[in-house]
Amino acid sequence: MLSQAVADEAAAKRWRDLYPFESHWLDLGEDRLHYLDVGPDVGPAAAAGADFDSTPTLLFVHGNPTWSFHWRRLIEQQRGTHRCVAIDHIGCGLSSKPQRALRLADRIHDLVRLIDTLDLKRVTLVAQDWGGAIGLGAMLERQALLERIVLFNTGAFPPPSIPRRIAVCRTPLVGKLALQGGNLFSLAALRMTLARRARLAPSVEAGYLAPYDTWPNRRAVREFVVDIPRSGRHPTWTVLRQIEARLPELAELPIKLIWGLRDWCFTPACLERFEKHWPAADVTRLSDVGHWVVEDAPEEATDRLQEFLAKNASPEPLAAGA
Repeated sequence: MLSQAVADEAAAKRWRDLYPFESHWLDLGEDRLHYLDVGPDVGPAAAAGADFDSTPTLLFVHGNPTWSFHWRRLIEQQRGTHRCVAIDHIGCGLSSKPQRALRLADRIHDLVRLIDTLDLKRVTLVAQDWGGAIGLGAMLERQALLERIVLFNTGAFPPPSIPRRIAVCRTPLVGKLALQGGNLFSLAALRMTLARRARLAPSVEAGYLAPYDTWPNRRAVREFVVDIPRSGRHPTWTVLRQIEARLPELAELPIKLIWGLRDWCFTPACLERFEKHWPAADVTRLSDVGHWVVEDAPEEATDRLQEFLAKNASPEPLAAGA
């Protein structure tokens, strides 16, 4: 028992070393939403009243069963030139773990609250998995703040079908026991999200699993799965349909789509659906990469993001009175 405790402590330290960011929390009534806020004007400069208007923001929005840990490499890469804000959805990561059901509309509302509270400006949305629908839903409500979009394998429309592997997880009894009891969704994600790599480093695996270490702490993992709508009778179907209907409003923005084509969940058909709405989008297809592009192809993920941001650098805002 002692040796296992020592091993667990060592694993925790290793993933913490990979996530060297100061934590922040936003009070949302009964919940506390955890987020990161790092960059050239964050910290002492912010305390001195720095003006963020001249610093472009990267807003990182994760999916299921991940958390802001997913974005650690991209944040480290961009923190010298961008304000990097990364949310942990309620029930995920280091945020509160309430024992109630939350839907897509709730998560969009929470993200809008964070955007408003932090007074984010000149936003580039960077999102993956459920983060695409959440992030686009929120930015459509604050469209004047959005300058660029970067999406990794995701969707923002009613799903044409639900993959069998996920459908099994939705069953009332077996699914709940497997996801909340056995943590099988998170454990499976460590393998099924990859195609190029056989597995992640132990410290990285420990980082993904750390917030979801007990039955109650895994409730949101299951709730995300249950929130996938099968038909128009599900309230989230309507929210997704409304988001998709407004995607053409964003078509003139610089948009980068980075897609692992070996993803069995957000397949190339999802990429093609975005391309129909955004025909001018800059697309990178990675033929041998799975769902977690930033883990399966970290070099390509960071390089393509950097190239896109450099090519589509946000213009400096006009000075007051100019």
